[in-house]
Amino acid sequence: MYELTSTEHKAADSQRQNQSSVIVSQLREDIIRGIFLPGEKLLISSLKQRYGVGSSPIREALSQLITERLVVAESQRGFRASPISREELTSIYEARSEVEASITAFAIERGDDAWEAGIVGAAYRLFKVDQTVPDGERVARWELCHRNLHEAIVLGCKSPQLLDVRLMLYTRAERYRQLWLKETVLDLHSLARSQIEHQRLIDSVLQRRKEEAVDLVRQHILMPVTVIYATLNQKQIL
Repeated sequence: MYELTSTEHKAADSQRQNQSSVIVSQLREDIIRGIFLPGEKLLISSLKQRYGVGSSPIREALSQLITERLVVAESQRGFRASPISREELTSIYEARSEVEASITAFAIERGDDAWEAGIVGAAYRLFKVDQTVPDGERVARWELCHRNLHEAIVLGCKSPQLLDVRLMLYTRAERYRQLWLKETVLDLHSLARSQIEHQRLIDSVLQRRKEEAVDLVRQHILMPVTVIYATLNQKQIL
């Protein structure tokens, strides 16, 4: 009977790890984007069919997403996409607003010329996403450019630890943010208001008006909460 060499064992292990990482990413994205609704049962048989893999990578992915609070395990009853709630929404966005404000203050104190240039470039790309971009592309393109702009601002803080905390909260908020994005970016009046809001924030940051920028950041982070509340109620998710 043929036995695998150590090199072949390592290659097989690497392939399994890569496959597991891909499934985790795909399932995470599907939960965040609402393909699987909050509280929906996640059947391993259905997930195997959807992603074209066996039970082991699916179970590994579910276990990973439990640690990320996107999946919950029920005793003897399998797995579900984690529920969402008004309380969690409020808690996450309050934490995000305070962390983002603190990081922005450090960035204004520590940012250099290259930091300023990065903000200007990111802002230019965001403002190009307007009514000329088809609806089918606008949400994804705006989301990417919006994320890049805010990352360009906070990078000036020069603190990897603070940026890690920020990323964790950003990821936790992502399921809720998807609801707000569709309501805002596809509505041209809301999109125009957002562009004005971002211009005010950028001006205050680049002109080193720290207190004003911190206040604007807090308002900017908390602004979507009421829209998300209304959307969740309308869709009868809460």
